[in-house]
Order: sequence, then C-alpha cells, then structure tokens
Amino acid sequence: MLKNDDGRIGAVTGLVRSAFLVNAVYGESAREHGVTAQQGQLLCVLMSRSYGMSELGAVLGLAKSSLTGLVDRTERNGLVRREADERDTRAVRVALTAKGARLAEEFYTETCRRVDGLLENFDAADRDALARLLGRVVLDNDVPAVFLERDER
Repeated sequence: MLKNDDGRIGAVTGLVRSAFLVNAVYGESAREHGVTAQQGQLLCVLMSRSYGMSELGAVLGLAKSSLTGLVDRTERNGLVRREADERDTRAVRVALTAKGARLAEEFYTETCRRVDGLLENFDAADRDALARLLGRVVLDNDVPAVFLERDER
C-alpha cells in the first residue's frame, strides 16, 4: 500500500522515495556538468580538503578497486590529482586541481539550487522541521560528510 487513508505516505516510503528524487536531481546536475554522479560526489567531498585514498574510500563507501577507478577517470579529466602524503611516504592523497575546484563549486552551487527547489512550497517552519528531522537521521546513522553545508566547506 502506497498511501495511508488520509493521503499521506509513511516515513520509510517517504525517505526512500525522496532519496530517489534527490539522486535523480543530483544525477541530472552531474550530467549537465559533464561528470557522473559518483564523480560529482568525489568533487564535493574534496572541496573541503584533500583525502588519503583509504579515508576517501570510507567516506564514499567504495571498495579500493572501485575508488581507484573513480579517481583514475576523474584524474584523466583533469579534475583531481594525486599528491604525496607528507606523513606517509607510501600513501597518496587526492586533491582537486584548479579546474576541478571551479567545476566542483559550479556543480555544488547548481545542485544546491536544484535540491532547494524541491522545497519551494515549504514555509520556513516546515524547512526547519525537515532539517531537524533529517539531521537526526544523518547523525544517528553516522552518515559520512559527502555533501557539506556552505559554511563547512
């Protein structure tokens, strides 16, 4: 059953369907910026700082081989670079190039605008309530910081 008798959907259905909606918006924004959704995630994560490969894999939830392929493809496009890790000579860090930083900012700004548009019919109280509830879900489940607030970048 998709709807309750009063026309509302349940919390689980709402979360799953809203995840599909946000993923579709995110994917469309990525395509229009010439990257895949995963590359868009990588760029957004790297906006705040460089990451070592293992910590980047943990944040993105990717196995080593998948992450290596993602970084390789994104590096070939000139958006990221590998650099030596000052603390561990055996390790590398992944950072945005100047081109990648520009694209990341454009992608981030446009994606925020599009996702914000999903809430255009919400008043300030509804937005605050949604932010508070989603914040609890994210924090209670230790969701990695794959997309930061503007002031956290």
